[in-house]
Amino acid sequence: MAFFMFNIQHKTSYKSRLKRDLLLPYKLLSLCKFKRDMNQYQKVAFYTLGCKLNFSETSTISRQLVDAGFAKVDFHETPDMYVINTCSVTENADKKCKQLVKKALGFNPNAFVVIIGCYAQLKPDEIAAIPGVDLVLGAQEKFNLTAYLENTDKKEIAHVENNSIKETKEFVPGFSMGDRTRTFMKIQDGCDYFCTFCTIPLARGKSRNASIDKTLVEAKKIAKTNVKEVVLTGVNIGDFGQGCEENFFELIKKLDKVEGIERFRISSIEPNLLSTEIIEFVSKSNKFVPHFHIPMQSGSDILLKAMRRKYDKALYQSRIEKIKELMPNCSIGVDVIVGFPGETDEIFDETYSFLVDLPVSYLHVFTYSERANTTAVKMKDSVPMSVRKERSKRLRILSEKKKKAFYLQNEQHTEEVLFEADQEHGIMNGFTSNYVKVKAPFNPLIVNHVVPVKMTEVDRDGLMKIEFIEKRQLTELKHLTN
Repeated sequence: MAFFMFNIQHKTSYKSRLKRDLLLPYKLLSLCKFKRDMNQYQKVAFYTLGCKLNFSETSTISRQLVDAGFAKVDFHETPDMYVINTCSVTENADKKCKQLVKKALGFNPNAFVVIIGCYAQLKPDEIAAIPGVDLVLGAQEKFNLTAYLENTDKKEIAHVENNSIKETKEFVPGFSMGDRTRTFMKIQDGCDYFCTFCTIPLARGKSRNASIDKTLVEAKKIAKTNVKEVVLTGVNIGDFGQGCEENFFELIKKLDKVEGIERFRISSIEPNLLSTEIIEFVSKSNKFVPHFHIPMQSGSDILLKAMRRKYDKALYQSRIEKIKELMPNCSIGVDVIVGFPGETDEIFDETYSFLVDLPVSYLHVFTYSERANTTAVKMKDSVPMSVRKERSKRLRILSEKKKKAFYLQNEQHTEEVLFEADQEHGIMNGFTSNYVKVKAPFNPLIVNHVVPVKMTEVDRDGLMKIEFIEKRQLTELKHLTN
């Protein structure tokens, strides 16, 4: 009705006034288009710290800005705006954020700097105090970034939009696109576990996800692209469907039937949520690859209890044994924390020995760091930092030994490799379904193609050398790309 209101004192004719009022909505649309067109002259760069979930969300947000008219460029290409997606799992992640802001302003001192991610939710005021930061957005607000970009001039005081994490209940799906050969597909967010060392529930909120049907919609969007592999990611993906009748097992059974995607990879899943039926399903699936990443954190039941983990070492070992029983060549990655309060020499040796005996493929080693607002920070028997670093070094050496042993087991095996676009000194890389990294002379014809190869030997750099099984397959690929 407002569009048809007019001032009775106005001297123009009724027809003129009516024409003016009818055209007003179109003028407003033109103004919006003008603002979008103005954005086309602005460049934005992104930098992501942390996990696969962060990469998925950065990619989703970047597409929103491109749709709004921004041009996405590399970090060093003097952009008008920087968006830094942060992590706060370790102390180094916090320091890295500050270093990135300084680096960004070195390329363009007048750039508008936006900080999002876990660090932004946990410590918004601390980030706002970093010189050069202009906008800080919390866990929910980051998905509406464009709404805060009406004025991208540098600010004397950073603007903060950060609601309580208890109010963050909406699940925002997404997936990475165009950054890598694989895509990281977000299927879950948040966590209800509250492990004593972890700040993630405070940074991301309660466990939540979309329905299976809505998740399949996202998967089918990916299937329409040229992506060959989808990595399922989230904070605690095994908790998918928590609080309703759906669950992770039902999800992967439906995803296995999605046409147009050759591979699905499970990024990380808690051992107590990795059921026998999931393991058995993956062992028979043509699309879900033989690769699991299973957080362990400690090989001591004493520490697992202190960490408030939901399993003991016996359950963890049973999961590994079941996987190897059904998939002897399966790759298994392990997360482990060293230096947690109360980790004596004897307890560390127990963890070390447990890992030595487990048939796992590699370790992700995290040195414990005290985090504010966690239970562990109040615990007694803190481990000296020098001891933490020494233990971390021992486990990293063990990880290299485990990885090499696993690669050696794969020599002379036939596998399918998905080749990536990056090259260095004429050499390209790719990954087998069971996560062996191979190398070959660069050939653009096989980029983003799944190619059968024979793994011949582990080279001095730790990568697997290969032979192509059929010479004519390259000719066939050339024919397909012409």
